[in-house]
Amino acid sequence: MIDPVAFTLGPIQVHWYGIIMTSAFVIGVLLAERHAKKFGIDPEHILNMAMYIIPLAIVGARAYYVIFEWDHYRHNLAEALAIWHGGLAIHGGLIGGFLGGLWYVRRYNLPFLSFGDILMPSVILGQAIGRWGNFINQEAHGGEVSEEFINHFPAFIKRQMFIDGHFYHPTFLYESLWDLCVFFILLAILHRFRKFDGQVLFSYMVLYSIGRFFIEGMRTDSLMLGPLRAAQLVSLTLIAAGSGLLIWAWRRNKQQIGNQTSA
Repeated sequence: MIDPVAFTLGPIQVHWYGIIMTSAFVIGVLLAERHAKKFGIDPEHILNMAMYIIPLAIVGARAYYVIFEWDHYRHNLAEALAIWHGGLAIHGGLIGGFLGGLWYVRRYNLPFLSFGDILMPSVILGQAIGRWGNFINQEAHGGEVSEEFINHFPAFIKRQMFIDGHFYHPTFLYESLWDLCVFFILLAILHRFRKFDGQVLFSYMVLYSIGRFFIEGMRTDSLMLGPLRAAQLVSLTLIAAGSGLLIWAWRRNKQQIGNQTSA
């Protein structure tokens, strides 16, 4: 098992989870700044926006998780703040980050859909990186598997997926790889196939959610809404919403082109 503490500075323990999540945020911001320059947007807006998006994403991710696991935290509120132990729900993070970004673009009267298109490759890349924090903490894994099955994976993954005497599906890896595939698809749309504002943003909603829906069904630590897996319900909602918004944005763009032509 990998020690979740990377190193110590006096009384302070620096966890791998925090290092990985911080790396995900930094890489995401740098990539978004590069895209902003390419598409004629002041990259300073990206850094300024990140000062709102990142804290709210962390708060949202933790609050979402704690709410669903309230029975565990109600008698130990201090533990609810211990994010280095894991327990950041991505859907809560997306909600918090969305609210932070929405507030910023409205305050400065910026094009929301254009900014969404620029940011989403960074978001999905950050998710792909962040899943390795789950790997370190031995969480977000699936059900029990045989040693024969886990032998198909690199030895370091096999060792880390040996928990309490059993091997488990490395579902963190499945989602990380899926997120990486979506990242490259979104890059292709952004740089080569983008025909209208919102195309990357809404494609993210659909593509990420398709993978998350199926992978979530394999996990053993899902947040539950009654008898249902909350992430699967949210994923279905995002697939439907993203599909509808893609059609809306495409029609909106087509109508704008028609109005310009007729004028």
